[in-house]
Amino acid sequence: MNIVITGASIGIGYETALRFAEIKGNTVFVVARRIEKLKELSGRKHEGKVIPVEIDLSAYDYSLLINEINREGVSHIDTLIHNAGLLINKPFEELTGVEWEEIYRVNVIGAAQLTRALLPYMGGTMQSHIVTIGSIGGVRGSLKFAGLSAYSSSKGALGVLTECLAEEFKGRNIAVNCLALGSVQTEMLTKAFPGYAASTSPVDISRYIYDFSTTGWRQFNGKILEVSSTNP
Repeated sequence: MNIVITGASIGIGYETALRFAEIKGNTVFVVARRIEKLKELSGRKHEGKVIPVEIDLSAYDYSLLINEINREGVSHIDTLIHNAGLLINKPFEELTGVEWEEIYRVNVIGAAQLTRALLPYMGGTMQSHIVTIGSIGGVRGSLKFAGLSAYSSSKGALGVLTECLAEEFKGRNIAVNCLALGSVQTEMLTKAFPGYAASTSPVDISRYIYDFSTTGWRQFNGKILEVSSTNP
């Protein structure tokens, strides 16, 4: 399999990349802004191959990734996981326009533009699965929290984008689903809820993401699936 994972330098993305890299024959393109963490990841012993790619998703320039895909002779991407995310915890009245734009450029527009850039490598005669990593806070009717209006609304937009893309790609062997995660013990959770300890670790949730990414397209398409046992 050929896999692209964004936000792979830490936390959920890092552990999910490790899970895919355990399989012989897999080529995992790991994308993030922190190249030193990606190189650390690629330097570990794997059965598969890990290719680090330093990219700022909000710059909308994915040529380095395309170059690496071509250099590896990869003609088809089986799995694309949009895991990268940006969170700013601030009261609504203190959020600036620049901060709103920063969050949406990473969490929504970056995912859309990267998908667009990789479309020539997806679907066709073989199945591809795009998985967006959303948040339970972005699901309509869920409990919302002060300070997270920009983040939660961006994840809500990512979920709707997922539904839209599933419709756009019908008949092209490209399934698109969103996993709306609950609390996982990551740096982002600490930023959102200082002092709160989640019962789920990045290792735990990476198992679920791996299984769903590789098989979930058989049962689901265009779905926002709530993956949460607590609130937050």
